[in-house]
Amino acid sequence: MTTATTNGTTTTTTTTSSPKNPKKTNLLDHNSIKHLLDETVTEIVTSRGYKEDVRMSNVRLLIGAIIIVIALFAQFYNKKFPDNKNFLIGCIYVLFNGILQLIIYTKEKNAFLFTYPPSGSAYNSTGLMVSSKLPRFSDMYTLTIASADPKSISAKPTVEFTKSATKWFAKDGVLVEGLFWKDVESLISDYANAKDNKKSK
Repeated sequence: MTTATTNGTTTTTTTTSSPKNPKKTNLLDHNSIKHLLDETVTEIVTSRGYKEDVRMSNVRLLIGAIIIVIALFAQFYNKKFPDNKNFLIGCIYVLFNGILQLIIYTKEKNAFLFTYPPSGSAYNSTGLMVSSKLPRFSDMYTLTIASADPKSISAKPTVEFTKSATKWFAKDGVLVEGLFWKDVESLISDYANAKDNKKSK
């Protein structure tokens, strides 16, 4: 609200901030639904003090870039020696691609978010590994929160929920964020309040 006085006349102007744009997706597109939910989970987790750890993503991007460079080198490098150049480059390409797939299979799996421990709790907590599943032709969304360092003495038991994604969307594809935030924050609290794996044994 702004009040101004001009020539003895007082004018009051009320200014309202524009509402937050709703998040909307195509309810017929399985990947679009999962991407929006995962993106919103990331927003919720980081708002709880967990800073995103992008080291694994950076390693994956670096290996991917190396694979692309090797492929371009094999395509455009016209020198004649060694005679088995293409074979050797192919082996290197397969090696790096194998490493990339191994990282995805063993470390990332269905994870879309890794975090550092919350600020000030590095010695009694670990970062999070957050993963999700939304099978094709199914509306059942599974969200899992686990320790990013399961071997740590501070690692907590994994928690998860499986719920129908239809409960979080209106008919026009708009995400009902209040409902979704409530469910995700409840799961985060369940993880935070769980006893440490090592201490519970």
